Amino acid sequence: MIIDCHCHAGPGDGLSGPWDSNAGLGRYLRRARAAGIERSALLATFHSDYARANAEVARLAAARPKQFYAYAFVHAVRDRGRIAAMVRTAVQDYGFIGIKVHRHDARISGEVCQAARVFGVPVLYDPMGEVAVAELLAAQYPDVNFIIPHLGSFGDDWAAQLALIDHLVRHKNIYADSSGVRRFDLLEQAVRRAGAHKMLFGSDGPWLHPGLELEKIRLLHLPESDERLILGENFMRLTGQA
Repeated sequence: MIIDCHCHAGPGDGLSGPWDSNAGLGRYLRRARAAGIERSALLATFHSDYARANAEVARLAAARPKQFYAYAFVHAVRDRGRIAAMVRTAVQDYGFIGIKVHRHDARISGEVCQAARVFGVPVLYDPMGEVAVAELLAAQYPDVNFIIPHLGSFGDDWAAQLALIDHLVRHKNIYADSSGVRRFDLLEQAVRRAGAHKMLFGSDGPWLHPGLELEKIRLLHLPESDERLILGENFMRLTGQA
């Protein structure tokens, strides 16, 4: 089973670009189906009220429970003091499988990590190239799993992605997803050095083509057992679905 661990969905209300505007799934789902992707993990677009945005993602996921998982998006500063309550609603009422945080909003906080620890879910944190935080996360929250998307930088920051590979090698609770990684040699190096068990397949849909992102994994020409880890088994293990 192939699982896309990183797909945005639902309404945005910023209107500064696709990343905070409405993310429809029509074309994404057609492309995913054609590529053989069977399930997807949804997360909201940037929004001024993540409680509302998460509720909409929950509605989408509930409509196709055999196809969609979902993350609870939180703002580490704006939602301060209510993050645990938001995650509780998402996990216990909606059935969400993780927490999403983005440095575009605010840097990750101890409150977010503590909520992940309490509810036993991983954190998908985009540090926008500030990958040194992985050292602190691994040391202070060794019982929480952190997935760093884009191998550390959607902005194609070679130095940050190279540095994250070292964190993947050294820290058992630091993982990465493959979405939007343009430097194929670094993706190949990450799997070779850290192992297939540390990488998850993601597309950053609906904006990036899931079939194209999937082909990067195919082109690694891994043993079948390693490819299965990246394409779904790692996600299932980290989110407690295995």
